[in-house]
Amino acid sequence: RLNADNARFLLLAVLIVLYMLCGAAVFSAIELPTEREAKERWEERLENFTRRHNLSRAELRHFLREYEEASVAGIRVDDIRPRWDFTGAFYFVGTVVSTIGFGMTTPATVGGKIFLIFYGLIGCAGTILFFNLFLERLITVIAYVMKSCHERQLRRKGVLPHNSRRGSGTSEVDSLAGWKPSVYYVMLILCVASLIISCCASAMYTPIEGWSYFDSLYFCFVAFSTIGFGDLVSSQNIRYESQGLYRFGNFVFILMGVCCIYSLFNVISIVIKQSINWILKKLACKCCHRCQRRLFRSRRNVVMPGNVRSRRNISIETDAVNESDTDGRRLSGEMISMKDFLASNKVSLAIMQKQLSETANGYPRQMSSNSKQNGFSGGVGALAIMNNRLAETSVHR
Repeated sequence: RLNADNARFLLLAVLIVLYMLCGAAVFSAIELPTEREAKERWEERLENFTRRHNLSRAELRHFLREYEEASVAGIRVDDIRPRWDFTGAFYFVGTVVSTIGFGMTTPATVGGKIFLIFYGLIGCAGTILFFNLFLERLITVIAYVMKSCHERQLRRKGVLPHNSRRGSGTSEVDSLAGWKPSVYYVMLILCVASLIISCCASAMYTPIEGWSYFDSLYFCFVAFSTIGFGDLVSSQNIRYESQGLYRFGNFVFILMGVCCIYSLFNVISIVIKQSINWILKKLACKCCHRCQRRLFRSRRNVVMPGNVRSRRNISIETDAVNESDTDGRRLSGEMISMKDFLASNKVSLAIMQKQLSETANGYPRQMSSNSKQNGFSGGVGALAIMNNRLAETSVHR
């Protein structure tokens, strides 16, 4: 069990690293040219500005660096609402406990940073527990709906009576007692729910925030998945039309979206785990088959007499028994005990011992009535040879 868990962990780590390397290569190829063009445009504007106003480039860079610090503290060129009023602080703690963390608002005081550590520790743990309970309730609802639909189909087919209850003693109802939805059904339902919530939220953000619909969808995924880059943040302007209603809708959409996406991530992780187990099983089967073939070749070549290998009607059957009993049970480096060897090769050992007895006597021996009466018959291998010699001696006497 420990070896299987370690193999699963290592394979998942390798796959994640490969996934990150591929993602880094793709994003670098897409975004790097745009970044270089933007940097060239900025250098050109900076050069023109310093030349036009006769400013030192070093002084201008120092001024811009101070503005960056002010921007981190929440100061913007455009008018925006205060970030640390009650509504702004409530929006901030929502991004903390949901693990979104946009980054547009961060505590600047030592007391605020210390309080954030303890507040986030408890808040994030409680919110993750809430998300897990939400997923359990969602699975329960899906199971109930699917079970009800299945019961309706059985009633239409006439398998169940229309007046039957769930507590009846019929076999069909008993089989429905443990009804569980498939992980793929849950994943599909969560995908559809997340898409519907994202589309509805984007339809709200586009006219109110002034974003394009694609940018609104992008914001929904970044926020709902708790990635939280902070390049686009909702509810940051100082005034909105129907401001109270918009902020309530923004809160509801973010809460529902985070619940659905978080649950979807959990379900996808189950699918990934199943895929990893399938890969490990295939790799283990290939290794076991190779080792079994090598082991069977060595068994056939060691102790089998010459006339035994020609009798393929027996060896094919015994090989099938051996492969079915030992397939997938051991790794190639494990020691095989004598008890396990005898337990998995009863048929082949019996046939081999019988053939050894016949070879030692020179012909397949026919048991006579006298030998049966003397009680010397029976046994295989070395014991059979000794019994047969004793039987011959008693017959001659």
